[in-house]
Amino acid sequence: MPTPHEAEKQHTGPEEADQPPSMSSHEVAPPAAASRNPCCLCWCCCCSCSWNEERRRAWRASRESKLQPLPSCEACATPSPEEVRSWAQSFDKLMHSAAGRTVFREFLRTEYSEENMLFWLACEELKAEANQHVVDEKARLIYEDYVSILSPKEVSLDSRVREGINKKMQEPSAHTFDDAQLQIYTLMHRDSYPRFLSSPTYRALLLRGGSQSSNEA
Repeated sequence: MPTPHEAEKQHTGPEEADQPPSMSSHEVAPPAAASRNPCCLCWCCCCSCSWNEERRRAWRASRESKLQPLPSCEACATPSPEEVRSWAQSFDKLMHSAAGRTVFREFLRTEYSEENMLFWLACEELKAEANQHVVDEKARLIYEDYVSILSPKEVSLDSRVREGINKKMQEPSAHTFDDAQLQIYTLMHRDSYPRFLSSPTYRALLLRGGSQSSNEA
């Protein structure tokens, strides 16, 4: 007959087996700020966070819709020949052009690195947000979608930037991902942008602009 201590161990065993596995030591997910959600210190949708579930689903759906096939250039506002040529002058001019970002993102998709542009756009959207509750929610989603090593859309960030994000996520702000956004911007500039300028996509736009200018002359 088991002693009371053994009976207690037998009783607690199944409960311990039901516990979820602990997070990997490489995946440091900082808790949400306790001052804003005092009963919820985790990253799941529970307790007082549940009221925000519909907004979470809607915003995530809007982000997922950006992964759908992009419209063809014919369906977009056609950039002028001058605008197309200006994209070769600097990466800044390309990224400040709505049409340029669309074409460049189309190119990134062919290189399986579209998540870099999606992350950059998400950071721009976050910086334009003034409502702190919305900032908290969007910051968590950006972390889950692009920073977490468990995400299929994880972007390439060094350990210093990741550690900084983990600390800032304890009190998220509209500028939590500024360092990461700059790092991804630099990566696209140095790595993808030169290949884009030599790509058939960009060359076709240049030829189309040249033909248009000749016809107008």
